[in-house]
Amino acid sequence: MQIRELAVPDSFVIDLTAHGDTRGRFTEWYRADLLSQAVGHPLSLAQANHSVSAAGALRGVHFALVPPGQAKYVYCPAGRVLDVVVDVRVGSPTFGAHDTVLLDSGRPRAVYLAEGLGHAFLSLADGSSVTYLVSSPYDPAREFGVSPLDPDLALPWPADVAPELSAKDRAAPTLAEAREQGLLPTMAECTQRYARLRGA
Repeated sequence: MQIRELAVPDSFVIDLTAHGDTRGRFTEWYRADLLSQAVGHPLSLAQANHSVSAAGALRGVHFALVPPGQAKYVYCPAGRVLDVVVDVRVGSPTFGAHDTVLLDSGRPRAVYLAEGLGHAFLSLADGSSVTYLVSSPYDPAREFGVSPLDPDLALPWPADVAPELSAKDRAAPTLAEAREQGLLPTMAECTQRYARLRGA
C-alpha cells in the first residue's frame, strides 16, 4: 500500500496491492494504521455506504458542514469511476482547485478526503460499485452540494460521456453561489477540526 497526497491538501490517493492466483484475487483495501500515519490521526468510522451506478451516472459535488464534517475513504471494487476531490473550504489557498483519480477495479486504488472537502464521481462503466467509509453519519441538515457542471470549477468530465445527475445535483448552486449563500465550510473551521482530531 502506497499513500500520497493529492493536489488538494488533506486528500490522498492510496495505491493498493492485489494478490491473485488461479482462484481469483485478494485486496487489502483499507488499513487503519497506515492511513492514520499518512493523515495524522485515525479515521473514526461512523457509517459505511455502497452505491452501484450505470455508466454516465454523476454523483456530487457533495460536502458536509464542519464541525463535524464528513471525511471519506472511497474504493471501487467493481467497474470504473473518475473520482474528483474539490477544495470548497473558504479561505483555503487552493479554494476551487480539484484533483482526479481513476478508480478502476482492475487496478485497485482508494481515495481519502478530509472533512470539509467536496467529493464527486462519474461512473465510466455499467454496474460500477463504490463503497465508502465515512467519519460521521448522514445528516441532511448539514449536507450540501455544488454543481459538478459549474463552468468556473471546470471539472474534467470526459467529453464522450453524457452525465446523468439526480434532481438535487442538477439544482445545486455554483461554487460562487454557494459561497454567497454561506453554505460552504471555512478553512479556519476545518483547520480547528483537524487539530482536534490530531490531538485526540
